[in-house]
Amino acid sequence: MTWLDAALLQQLPLFMAAVLVLNATPGVDVLLTVSRTARGGARAGLTVALGITAGCAVHALAVAFGLAALLAWSAAAFTVLKWAGAAYLVWLGIGMLREAWRGAAPRAAAVTAAPAVSALAEFRRGLLSNLLNPKVALFILAFLPQFVPAQLGDKTPALLLLGALFVLQSLLFLLLLVALTARLARTPAPVGLGRCMQGLGGLLFFALAARLAGARLSPA
Repeated sequence: MTWLDAALLQQLPLFMAAVLVLNATPGVDVLLTVSRTARGGARAGLTVALGITAGCAVHALAVAFGLAALLAWSAAAFTVLKWAGAAYLVWLGIGMLREAWRGAAPRAAAVTAAPAVSALAEFRRGLLSNLLNPKVALFILAFLPQFVPAQLGDKTPALLLLGALFVLQSLLFLLLLVALTARLARTPAPVGLGRCMQGLGGLLFFALAARLAGARLSPA
């Protein structure tokens, strides 16, 4: 029996529907994509989305090859990554609050200032925010195997397929989110709304960092 059997194919529609629901659930990735698109335009949002997707791909590969099991087995490894992720979210939140305090810079100036370096920074921002969130690795570790038929001997190819579909749909969802946010950002907004959104986003990142720092390993 090959790994691409009828049982796995029957699971795919349910798997894709579940991934869609998960992608639409507000979290760090959604908040970061929306905030960077609103602040820097579609290009910034697209680059952040690519960084987030790259992080998801790393997590999916880690699950497929068994590396993420270390996080579920080792409390020390989970704790280190948990605090690193929380610290990075706090850093992002401070940056957003600083921008809200200073006020949004003119869009033209932001576009002309070192676009190549800015794109790399946005990609790194998205990548690190995803990689430094251990709950993403643990979630994928718990989620993907649910759709792999138990009768398969070597489950790695099936996990790779599901991981690829997960990453692809996540990318498409984030791209749609960037397009919608960029379109809304072009409409006239009340004075001060952008600063309020930056401030609210910064506070939300602090809340997400606190929730991540308080995460615990589920009992086996």
